[in-house]
Amino acid sequence: MFMGEYHHTIDEKGRIIVPAKFRGELKEQFVVTRGLESCLFVYSMEEWNNIVKKLNTLPFTKKDARNFSRFFLSGATIVELDKQGRINIASTLTSYAGLEKDCIIIGVGERLEIWNEKTWNEFLDTNIEDMSMIAENLFSQDLGGE
Repeated sequence: MFMGEYHHTIDEKGRIIVPAKFRGELKEQFVVTRGLESCLFVYSMEEWNNIVKKLNTLPFTKKDARNFSRFFLSGATIVELDKQGRINIASTLTSYAGLEKDCIIIGVGERLEIWNEKTWNEFLDTNIEDMSMIAENLFSQDLGGE
């Protein structure tokens, strides 16, 4: 399981260091794709294959399913770590996520997310006050609450 927050920089060639803590679980090859809220999602090959299987069960006759699959899969790239523990992120993905210099890599359970530092801080500032209510809404039913 991925968790934690790490501050890194991306260089002019689109290379960013993957925290050493995550490299073992990601293994030799893994997938980077467009995420939601203008960040990138990073998946191990095993988890990526699980997601693709779920996407393949969506009805192609539904416009939302087609649109999401296009968005999610067209941006997907298989990457490998170099000897310094870096990956090279495609320019289309760095552009999508607004990755310029200072970045945040966060562990979110089964995936990593790569954020522009400013965008991440804005996300936190905008949503921090709502987290108690969000937690209550998400977990009250699961815990036998109201």
